[in-house]
Amino acid sequence: MSGTQWCLAVGLVLGIVLAFGGWLAFLITVLFGLVGLLVGLVADGKVEVPGVFGKATSR
Repeated sequence: MSGTQWCLAVGLVLGIVLAFGGWLAFLITVLFGLVGLLVGLVADGKVEVPGVFGKATSR
């Protein structure tokens, strides 16, 4: 799937959650989505965990 299709799918899911679950369910869904995005970026190697939480030790 392309980036546009993924964004469309995420937008539709968030819209359904907001319509049927209210604002609290929407915010919780967005929070878990951001956590999932961070885990995915770490798993792909695009984000290094030591670089995020502390200064790099390599020079």
